[in-house]
Amino acid sequence: MQISLFITCFNDTLFPETGKATVQLLERLGHTVEFPMEQTCCGQMHYNTGYQEEAIPLVRKFVEVFGDAEAIVAPSASCVAMVHEFYHKVAERARDEQLAKRVEEVTPRVFELSQFLVDELGVEDVGAYYPHRVTYHPTCHSLRMLEVGDAPLTLLRNVRGIDLVELPAAEECCGFGGTFAIKNADTSMAMLGDKIRHIKDTEAEVCIAADNSCLMHIGGALQRQRGGVKTVHLAEILASTEEN
Repeated sequence: MQISLFITCFNDTLFPETGKATVQLLERLGHTVEFPMEQTCCGQMHYNTGYQEEAIPLVRKFVEVFGDAEAIVAPSASCVAMVHEFYHKVAERARDEQLAKRVEEVTPRVFELSQFLVDELGVEDVGAYYPHRVTYHPTCHSLRMLEVGDAPLTLLRNVRGIDLVELPAAEECCGFGGTFAIKNADTSMAMLGDKIRHIKDTEAEVCIAADNSCLMHIGGALQRQRGGVKTVHLAEILASTEEN
């Protein structure tokens, strides 16, 4: 299958290793991956902070860049949720029937990585090897908006050598929420404190999630506290083999 990588600006700028791991994984499974250089921000940051008019040209750019793709895969539940949940609303706001039509055509072909592997390809064992004690944090967008269900855990359970331990109160938000962490810092830090405590209770070496935004928030606290727990994106775990 020909797959277009929707890297997202957050990963491209701050966590390029996640994008590389996604390509490595998909190519190992026998697929061809292309990276459209013209892609830009999906517009989530603008839309969620009230700049909905400014999101319109970004949505137009997205459907222009990815309009002909067979499948569009992103290592970010957050940005994929933006496409699925809000792109049609942006098109309505623009009063652009042509844009609305193109959004309707493209949206079903946009997938979060774990959802694509399990639900679309029917793959549960990607041949990964990761001999560490880990716990998985289901991010709010993956859990509540995309409803990826057990797809990430199904993939993790099939990783050889892994010791996967359940995270207490896993469904509780980590407190990031984009600008929520800035505008409501005290509340965000209280939520983060609970999440860090639960992660430490697992005695895991690594905390995994499908969104680097949440992992950045969690990882910052763990690093400041010298918690001894690393944060690693799901794609990087799945790309790991005995050879690397």
